[in-house]
Amino acid sequence: MIKCGRPSKGKEQLSRDRLLDAALQLFLEYGYGNLSMETIARDARVSLRTIYNEFGGKAGLFGALIRRCSDQFIGSLSDDCSLEEALTEFGRQFLYRITRPDVVRMRAILIGESPRFPDLAIQFYEQGPGLTRDHLCQFFSRQQQSGHIATIEPNFLADQFISALRGERIQRLQLGLEPTPDEAEIEIWVCQTIDLFLKGCLLPGQDHI
Repeated sequence: MIKCGRPSKGKEQLSRDRLLDAALQLFLEYGYGNLSMETIARDARVSLRTIYNEFGGKAGLFGALIRRCSDQFIGSLSDDCSLEEALTEFGRQFLYRITRPDVVRMRAILIGESPRFPDLAIQFYEQGPGLTRDHLCQFFSRQQQSGHIATIEPNFLADQFISALRGERIQRLQLGLEPTPDEAEIEIWVCQTIDLFLKGCLLPGQDHI
């Protein structure tokens, strides 16, 4: 029997992921400004209407790619373990994702083309750094309410934590002056950062809880 109606949620997600996978490869190949929506629709084997209905346009599609990457490390921020464990797991996931060659390349595309396409910059920030910052801010607020860390403005803590994680090393990576780090290198990078960060915000008497 041929089934009619809307596809199941699982099939919808597979279709969406296929579209995003195709779009990612096309953005990497053509950049942003030189890539047409028609090319994306053809390669992803979907209609233009589907893309516009799902993402609102090319900037929204780019933003969805950034959101898909962000979701992979935002979800690792857990209240079910110690503060140090939560930040360490987040740091591992965050650094692993943003140091992958495709993500580094996407960021280069953004930097190069956002002056001509303001919507691109907005989508990137809202779906990537802004979303990550908001989740970290909420996490730090909960940790303060639990009496684990000092009462420092949560937005400031979130900014400083992300800056500490990224450090100067991300810029060297972006410029091609440093190779992509492996998991062992990321582990050392994260542990050193977490240790330094917690020394600055733990309340007296607390010890990497």
